[in-house]
Amino acid sequence: MTIQEAARRLGISEGAVRKRVTRGTLEHAKEADGRIYVYLDRDRHRVDDVQDTGVDPNSGALISRLEDEVEFLRDQVRRQLSAPSEAPEDVQRAAQSEEPPESTGGPENQSSRPWWRRIIGR
Repeated sequence: MTIQEAARRLGISEGAVRKRVTRGTLEHAKEADGRIYVYLDRDRHRVDDVQDTGVDPNSGALISRLEDEVEFLRDQVRRQLSAPSEAPEDVQRAAQSEEPPESTGGPENQSSRPWWRRIIGR
């Protein structure tokens, strides 16, 4: 049967069937035109009853721990966004200053020169 048919019969995605074919856990044949046909037992309808060797049996605890960590980080982001932002002192002073910032350019107007000429010096 095709990969699509095998996926429907096993109750998994086509990608999962392809991975199992790649790992060699499903019997298959590759035709000359590149099509892959999967061979399944007649009594095998779903793979839920067999533990996949690539799945950690303790993954539930890991998922729970990661969900807790995500929630903690979301709370931190919410607190950061809701807290009033404090600008550094020099930024506040510059904003309050009525004088324009000092020009570091020489006699020539550097803003009209391309950035690469300012670096190279030509």
